[in-house]
Amino acid sequence: MQEHKNQPLNDFIEYPHDEMLKRAEEFLAVSQRRHSIRSFSDRPVPREIIETCIKAAGTAPSGANHQPWHFVAIHSSDVKKQIREAAEKLERSFYEGRAGEEWLDALKPLGTDASKPYLEHAPWLIAVFSQKKGGISADDKNTNYYVHESVGLATGFLIQALHRAGLATLTHTPKPMSFLTEICGRDKDNERPYMLLIAGYPGTDATIPEHALVKKSLDEIATFI
Repeated sequence: MQEHKNQPLNDFIEYPHDEMLKRAEEFLAVSQRRHSIRSFSDRPVPREIIETCIKAAGTAPSGANHQPWHFVAIHSSDVKKQIREAAEKLERSFYEGRAGEEWLDALKPLGTDASKPYLEHAPWLIAVFSQKKGGISADDKNTNYYVHESVGLATGFLIQALHRAGLATLTHTPKPMSFLTEICGRDKDNERPYMLLIAGYPGTDATIPEHALVKKSLDEIATFI
């Protein structure tokens, strides 16, 4: 490696093989209880929980460690209403034909439609933005690298953090998502909406589509060579 400032790795914990397997199996079991739902309770969730989960998302690896992401945590009823109105307007055109028959057929087993009441009902929405330029310091204006991959990793960390904290989530990606830039007051020249996460407790009528419970086997998703 080239010379660079560094420090010893002093917080890595090595576990015996049996404990490693146990921890891996426990994490698998926890992950298997993570479900996307579309009915959320309006029960409040303390801001400090959301803050801690976003901090966890911020530990994700990124290209050149530029951390090209920004999370807008939305609790305001007024802002949530604006987002719902804008999203449902797009979703209506989507379900009325813009998506195409193949896409709509793929969605039928999930039971989705243009109505998105959870965008107002859930206690928190988290808008994830990617950044074209930035760097380690907040005022850096360098080119960011592997932006899509980096923000995808951070979003995955965030979903798992919210799940581990005891909250349910849903990913929402209306197209186009430019309305989020305006509503959240972000820089349209440097940032692009990446995803909208809904977070909170499940509603008493929350369900899981049977279609969503079908997961590919290890042989179908992995090859060992």
